[in-house]
Amino acid sequence: MTGPVTETILPVTMVGSYPRPPWYRYQLHGAHVMDAFKLEEHRQAYEDATLAVIRDQEDAGLDIVTDGQMYYDDYGAGIGSLLWFWYERIPGFEKHRRANPLLLGPQSGDWAEVAALRQVGGTAVTSKVKPPEGGSGLVEMYRIASERATRPLKYCVGALPGNLGFHVDFDAPGSVYANGQALAEDLIPVFNQELKQLVEAGCNYIQLDDLSAWLLLRGPEFRWVIDVLNEIIEGVDAKLAWHCCLGAAYGNSVREFEGQLARIIDSTYEVNVDQYVLDFALRDMRDVGCLSGLPGDKEVSVGVIDVRTLQIESEAEIAQRMRQALAVVPAERLSFTTDCGMKALHRFNAQGKLHTLARAAAVVRAELGVPAAAAV
Repeated sequence: MTGPVTETILPVTMVGSYPRPPWYRYQLHGAHVMDAFKLEEHRQAYEDATLAVIRDQEDAGLDIVTDGQMYYDDYGAGIGSLLWFWYERIPGFEKHRRANPLLLGPQSGDWAEVAALRQVGGTAVTSKVKPPEGGSGLVEMYRIASERATRPLKYCVGALPGNLGFHVDFDAPGSVYANGQALAEDLIPVFNQELKQLVEAGCNYIQLDDLSAWLLLRGPEFRWVIDVLNEIIEGVDAKLAWHCCLGAAYGNSVREFEGQLARIIDSTYEVNVDQYVLDFALRDMRDVGCLSGLPGDKEVSVGVIDVRTLQIESEAEIAQRMRQALAVVPAERLSFTTDCGMKALHRFNAQGKLHTLARAAAVVRAELGVPAAAAV
């Protein structure tokens, strides 16, 4: 599937995660969601929380919503569950937290980076990876969201194999993999199966959340990243998007990735997705011009909401960011989004950012002379 999921020109959406309602405090801690839901109170709370965050998005005016990823536990760095959701469920990964391998050698002088890596921790792989028995639970949670959304639903899945390898100690005693490539290649069938099961459950729009593209900065020997992603999505019959951002540990980006998008963008176009989801707001749209080479059969969802600040931008600020993107990418291949997930924000800030995102899009559509629901 490569076409639009909504008739709206310049649709607005968000990247996966959303702040938990303050009353939702349940954690999965590695359990399959259907095991956790043996506790009826947990099931009802999860479903109510998912409904609440979908309604926040719909009330704000988003054209495409997500489930807010209420299954993400409150792990370190705000977004630690992006990794640990899979480390805890895929057989082969150690379930307890080790020291992060990125801190075992020479360390960055950046306090925030070191502290975030320490909080996320690391793991090792001491037996060959294989699919989780009974699946990861994503299908069951997709069904909960799809039954509650009244607008098109985008389901976000991450992190993927290349990204998961960032925090694996391949030198740990008993490690069965020598490097990230070997691990990623064995994880391909695990994720391909998960994505196909989502499609079988009715999901027609999947966003892949994964930072592995930044490995391309290390040289051509890391082009395996492209091959792995293409094999993961082989035969997955849905609209596919790929979100690769600068990271968002409690709102902090990875400094070594800043200003580097132009160096890898052409290589990312070799991944057989329909859409790219990229963050631009945090760097004041400085490198949005690199999208001028976007292939004619690809779309891009441009981040115009900075999730790394509590400040709720004005409609005028967001509308100007949208105009900058429109100067590079045709409207029919362009949508707008938050830079990244908003789990680390307060719900007040997230709500405000989404409301101004939708209102700014209405302003820009009016300038283009297209109605809010113009046919593509």
